[in-house]
Amino acid sequence: MASLKDMRVRIASTKATQKITKAMQMVAASKLRRAQVAAEAARPYATKMEAVISHIAAAAARSPSAPRLLVGTGRDQVHLLLVCTGERGLCGAFNSAIVRSARERAQALMAQGKEVKFFCVGRKGYEQLRRTFEKQIIEHVDLRGVRQLGFLNAEDIAKKVLVRFDAGEFDVCTLIYSTFKSVIAQIPTAQQVIPLVVEGEASDGSTAAYEYEPEEDEIMTRLLPRNLAIQIFRALLENNASFYGAQMSAMDNATRNAGDMIRKQTLVYNRTRQAQITKELIEIISGAEAV
Repeated sequence: MASLKDMRVRIASTKATQKITKAMQMVAASKLRRAQVAAEAARPYATKMEAVISHIAAAAARSPSAPRLLVGTGRDQVHLLLVCTGERGLCGAFNSAIVRSARERAQALMAQGKEVKFFCVGRKGYEQLRRTFEKQIIEHVDLRGVRQLGFLNAEDIAKKVLVRFDAGEFDVCTLIYSTFKSVIAQIPTAQQVIPLVVEGEASDGSTAAYEYEPEEDEIMTRLLPRNLAIQIFRALLENNASFYGAQMSAMDNATRNAGDMIRKQTLVYNRTRQAQITKELIEIISGAEAV
């Protein structure tokens, strides 16, 4: 059995840990609000961009000079998984859920005979995926030095993806990230961004016909690379909000668990101390009676 001194050291250590987890919970809560506002502000713009592209895509896809970002390469053999995770841990299953989604998708594609490559954004995803797919990771972007996520970060990632696409290194690109729903709900999401999946608009005969200047294919040539950067930027913002929500929830649970542990350790300490005092009293009384 541990001595009273060892028990006091354990209780003090647990209390120190509880203070750290409580502080991290408060920091995550303060950053969550800004991250949530940024993520929610990006959604309408990304959604509207998709709506504009879907409106033009039908006419542009029929053109012989349609952009490859829209119609694809004509093949479906090489898949690039653009996996966005966090740079830090202590956030529960946030990073693991995204990596699990990417791993399951990769295994399903390989079972179909497809070739899979990984583009990792975030240190945690890279560290987990390289254990199994080290040779298939073609690039890793580390955002640890970035104080505040901006569109330029997403644009740089999009340019690297486009360079590889133009070089013929892959046929299909899927963006995998976590969509922020609430503090306790972050949903791993897979979104195909190359070639762009355009949902057809319902036509009831009342939709107005538009004439575009310049032509649809030229507009799409300009819009599609920007749309890729916008979708990546949206994913980074959603991930950022999801990370702080998951960290806030995880640190709250850790603080509660530390409190329960402190109560149990204190109870054991008091019982051990009481037993030691009783034993000493018995020894004193027994010695006095012997005299």
